Amino acid sequence: MKITYQVDNEALTPISVRAFLKSKCGVTQGLWRRLKWNGTILVNGIEVKATMAQVKTGDIITCLLPEDSEVVAAQVPLDIRYEDDYLIILNKPAGMLVHPTGKDHDNTLGNGLKYYYQLTGQDVDFHPVHRLDRNTTGLVVVAKLPQLQSALTQPGTNTKQIMQSANVKDKLFKRTYLAIIKGTLPQPEGIIDLPIARHPNSIIQRICHPAGQYAETHYQTLSVNQGKSLLKLELKTGRTHQIRVHMAAIGYPLLGDDLYGGDTALINRQALHAYHLEVFNPLTREITSVYADVPADMMQAFRANS
Repeated sequence: MKITYQVDNEALTPISVRAFLKSKCGVTQGLWRRLKWNGTILVNGIEVKATMAQVKTGDIITCLLPEDSEVVAAQVPLDIRYEDDYLIILNKPAGMLVHPTGKDHDNTLGNGLKYYYQLTGQDVDFHPVHRLDRNTTGLVVVAKLPQLQSALTQPGTNTKQIMQSANVKDKLFKRTYLAIIKGTLPQPEGIIDLPIARHPNSIIQRICHPAGQYAETHYQTLSVNQGKSLLKLELKTGRTHQIRVHMAAIGYPLLGDDLYGGDTALINRQALHAYHLEVFNPLTREITSVYADVPADMMQAFRANS
């Protein structure tokens, strides 16, 4: 992995490489340790000692770090909705995992991205920012730089200061979903804030339990048809199966979600789609907003006669 920075009007007097990378480039303490012990740092093409080097305005810093990912490249179809030098946003189909597993190690979004990076000549590893369940469709954001992945998933003090100065409130990236339930909610919109924990008898299933982690989901009914409701949901937290567990807990499991009691007559997967994603890049201070249309199986299920 190769990362290059230019010191542009940031250091009129010399500043240490470590201070510059951590304060201006989003490099976390963990990534700095990797660079220090396993990587190579060049200043204007000359290798320097990480702990002693200093830079000034106009200098070019190059960080070289061996990749440690075990994701192998495989030709998997990808639906890329946005890409720049820092991140890539994809529309994931049903049936595809985001991360390789022991049983499914060469047909995932990660495998397809590695192949795509090689095909396009990009020296980039797989740095996912979040994930979707296998049968949930929609938008997934993947960072191209490990420091951006770290900033988006575990924002430190510097990232929070950048957010504040850019007037970005709440979260670095926001996810909005569409889902279908059977029936009509008593209140057309509201907030579910039930804590979520692992099911005591399952490594996959989750339940709402007072001892669980705080979880908050905002919902709004968009349309009702043939005894079914189309909902818009926004996550304020990111717990495993959060929307699926919350909707089941209030008595309205998602259509097709057999794990949580949903009706499978009209669709054979949970009717859940991540249709809007908004992400703030603390390295560029830009906001990217992407949408993905609702897949055909969900639209057919919503329009069908019950």
